[in-house]
Amino acid sequence: MRFLKKCAAAAALILGFSILLGCGSITTSEAKLADLDFTVVSETNIQEDIKELIEEKKESPFQMTYSDGNYKYIVIGYGEQASGGYSIQVAEVYETENTICVRTSLLGPDESEAGATEPSYPYIVIKIENLDKTVVFPES
Repeated sequence: MRFLKKCAAAAALILGFSILLGCGSITTSEAKLADLDFTVVSETNIQEDIKELIEEKKESPFQMTYSDGNYKYIVIGYGEQASGGYSIQVAEVYETENTICVRTSLLGPDESEAGATEPSYPYIVIKIENLDKTVVFPES
């Protein structure tokens, strides 16, 4: 009977240790490998296909990617805002083993622009090398 209890305890320890090792490999694979070079595409240089998609989605917050074969375009829209003057800051664009992570933040209008009453639809288009990885948008 004692032998069975010791075997069961040893098996439980091995199983627990295996689970911990498995969890460790999951978090390790999502560790930041490198920052990625990117370009913020100016409104005048956005491809027509992308402009059409933005126009369809602009009223609500959205995130999407588009590839033309050479580059991957990451588009992030913040939906309708009560006024103009907003800007978007790219905090970081980096890759992990399996993903491309993109973090941005919406910055409010300057005090000098606070009187504007026309709604706006801030968005940003980021261009990167066309890597075969899924783009994710982790929260800050």
